[in-house]
Amino acid sequence: MTNLKDREVHRSAPLDPEGGLADLRGDCARMAPHWAAPDRITALPVSPSLIHGVTVPPASARLLDAMSDYGD
Repeated sequence: MTNLKDREVHRSAPLDPEGGLADLRGDCARMAPHWAAPDRITALPVSPSLIHGVTVPPASARLLDAMSDYGD
């Protein structure tokens, strides 16, 4: 969430309670030092014979079917 008190840099931009892309990038840059990235986990290959029994609930299948593949 954008700190609305810290608006000196963005005075020319209209006040948007949701913020914009620049505000979001600034918020992320300020928070980055507070978060440590986990070590990279490398997944081991799984034999195709072990992959079976995948089920998708009908509501989820309809939701995914209604979504476009690459966005609109």
